[in-house]
Amino acid sequence: MTDDPTTVAKLDELLTAIRGYDDPRRAGTEWKQVYKLLQKAGLPAGRLSGVVGMRDVAGLVELIDQLRSPAAAASAAEAAEAAAIDPDTCKRAMKAFRKRQALTRLDDESKLGRGPLSKGPDDSFAAIVPPHEWPEPVWQELVRQGKLRYLSQGFYELPKDQSSKD
Repeated sequence: MTDDPTTVAKLDELLTAIRGYDDPRRAGTEWKQVYKLLQKAGLPAGRLSGVVGMRDVAGLVELIDQLRSPAAAASAAEAAEAAAIDPDTCKRAMKAFRKRQALTRLDDESKLGRGPLSKGPDDSFAAIVPPHEWPEPVWQELVRQGKLRYLSQGFYELPKDQSSKD
């Protein structure tokens, strides 16, 4: 974490500029500057990309508060993690995951470049990157529940016993 007050002051200025827009998602240059400053601040990359990627103003406020007082923010983060993720959110995320996986499979099977000696379509992919509409903790919760398997570098797959349910 950074203890540089100029970084926090610059983030406050950028937050004010972002709030000045009718739609905060339109503040592209400001969000780019926020991303660069937060990277230098040493915040967790997953949280950082989630907030900036989703243009989450409330999340940005939390990150700036975390930079102001790291000890208080750490206890608040632990409390937030302790709260269970809504089962309905998990259900919708799982539905979106299966839809993305089905579309990826269809896209892969529709390619013309199959070899002349191949026996037809195969399961050439095992995992996909989940939809970005849900934050990483939702996917981690689904892994904890046993509904998904985490492979590496952001790729997830259905467990072997659920992959036939597509």
